[in-house]
Amino acid sequence: MVKNTILFAAFFLSSLLCCAQSDTEYKQWISKGSEYYRAKQYKESAEAYSKAFAAFGGKGFTNDRYDAACSWALAGNIDSAFINLERIATKGNFSNYSHLTTDADLSSLRSDKRWQPLCDLVKQNKEKAEANYNKPLAAMLDTIYETDQQYRKQINEVKAKYGQDSKEMKELWANQNYHDSLNQIKVVAIIDQYGWPGTDIVGWRGSQAVWAVIQHADITVQDKYLPIMREAVKNKKASASHLALLEDRVNLRHGRKQVYGSQVESDKDGLFNGELEDPDNVDKRRAEVGLNPLAEYLKYFNVRWDLVEYKKKHPTKG
Repeated sequence: MVKNTILFAAFFLSSLLCCAQSDTEYKQWISKGSEYYRAKQYKESAEAYSKAFAAFGGKGFTNDRYDAACSWALAGNIDSAFINLERIATKGNFSNYSHLTTDADLSSLRSDKRWQPLCDLVKQNKEKAEANYNKPLAAMLDTIYETDQQYRKQINEVKAKYGQDSKEMKELWANQNYHDSLNQIKVVAIIDQYGWPGTDIVGWRGSQAVWAVIQHADITVQDKYLPIMREAVKNKKASASHLALLEDRVNLRHGRKQVYGSQVESDKDGLFNGELEDPDNVDKRRAEVGLNPLAEYLKYFNVRWDLVEYKKKHPTKG
């Protein structure tokens, strides 16, 4: 009996290590796929996604399979693109019909005879997913999301064309701040009435809108609703990765260090990553909430992450 128990324990430990290794390899290949995509190396990107799925026993998360389909489509391999899309539509109940039908990455698929049946299936998934939605609330949050993003999408373009301190940039921010103040009033009223609305009630976009408005709110609002969002994450009503970004923003506003490194700051020398708590383990914490490695994340801002260099600039006190 003791011998069998030892054998079972050894087998169990081996299985755990195998799963952990597969999970790590999966994430590494997904990260590579994303990196190749940004470099417009679409064939290499698609192949990296395929290696990730193979490392994970043929399985893959819905978003990753969708990204793989985009890379295959852009690489000219239409069959592989459809295989990934049909899999998430049939087995993953993929329901983002509006994104599917407008995504420019998938343009090459739209003349194929398989396209319309795929769209029909995704539309059916959407209708099933939305059967229990609070549709008026979801529609309101959809509009709120649009106004939250409307001017922010123009920031880089206007800044590059007219400059950071230009009249055009000031007008842009004035418009955005005006809409942010209105959105804050609306979202605070929604949370106070309904609690934190989850995707089961308002869908992904509606849930994204609630978080985005709180993320862009003033600190008194963030302090009040941060504990409510923490509870919502526990109850699977909100995204752990969104909560991580809010936690970091609130910490910095109170003069504390970031936990996940999500907030990029600026000074006269340009953009940089704010101070971090326990930088050695930041990627471990990011992975736990579904965020990609910090170095990969910061590439979006053209900021280079170097742990050794960071620790030289911010030596541990005491």
